[in-house]
Amino acid sequence: MTSPLLPSPPGSPHSPAGTGLLVVLALVAGVAIPLQGRINSAVSLQLGSPVHAALISFSSGLALMTLVWLLLPAGRRSVARIPAAVRAGHVRWWQMLAGMIGAVFVFSQALTIPVIGVAVFTVAVVTGQMLGGMTLDRLGWTPAGVQRISPRRLIGAVLAFVAVVTVVWPSLQSTGSPGAWLLLALVPLLAGAGTSVQQVLNGQQTAHYGNPIPATLLNFVAGTALLAVLTGVTAAASGGLAPPPGAWWMYLSGPLGCVFIGLAAFLVPRVGAFLTTLGMVGGQLLGSLLLDAVAPAPGTHVTGLTVAGTLGALVAMVVASTPQLPVGLRRRRRRAR
Repeated sequence: MTSPLLPSPPGSPHSPAGTGLLVVLALVAGVAIPLQGRINSAVSLQLGSPVHAALISFSSGLALMTLVWLLLPAGRRSVARIPAAVRAGHVRWWQMLAGMIGAVFVFSQALTIPVIGVAVFTVAVVTGQMLGGMTLDRLGWTPAGVQRISPRRLIGAVLAFVAVVTVVWPSLQSTGSPGAWLLLALVPLLAGAGTSVQQVLNGQQTAHYGNPIPATLLNFVAGTALLAVLTGVTAAASGGLAPPPGAWWMYLSGPLGCVFIGLAAFLVPRVGAFLTTLGMVGGQLLGSLLLDAVAPAPGTHVTGLTVAGTLGALVAMVVASTPQLPVGLRRRRRRAR
């Protein structure tokens, strides 16, 4: 699935340098996720409603993307391509609802974390993301084309999973008997797989629009609409909503979402869903490590397991993203030895 509107990335994504640069961008996208989570958590505690907090996050992201659309010439040009892409059948109407998957993901956090805890939620989400990314790449549903499940990718996926389990191991030990939450853990696992689908849908649109601005904008439109309905329902059930937060930094969650949604939409057409997910997982662990070191939340601290798990995730990225040499070239190198 290619498009003449899709600009070539700096450096071939099939070369080590090109792939490395794109995976670094995935790292940057992942670093924004724990910071957004910290802000959403603070807003949720102040408002007493995770859904209302998510609506504020999506609304601030929508406001930023609207400014990007209106003020940047590239934004106006690419958004103007949406009607033609839909009429030609290159983009289906349901692809533009990808942002609702992000809204459902936020809702799954509010539903399951109080029962299964953050640690189990994280492991389940990462597992779903990696399984979803490899499956979608193997089916060829991304603009990057069919990408087989190579030994390097399998090793990278296993290393990333072990890295995440290592980081959250102390919390997993305190969870207790898994019988009470094992079935509920399927919810974040499916939500994680859903985020891989969201990235693919955004990548498919980006391949036709020329840049990730329209897909990111549509994500926030769809997500905000769904969360507005959910917030209205909860407000009717609870008797009203708390006033919006007054601190300016509590509105930075949406712009951070613009960063990782936009970068993911940019990366999926180039390296596929799995490497994008793997890079973002590594970035998420790295961002969490830095955040806990600089501004730790109450009850959190950096341990040796935290550092080891983060380094393991970075190693997994290197292993999975290193292009495998063609068979003929590998044979010639062995003969030369």
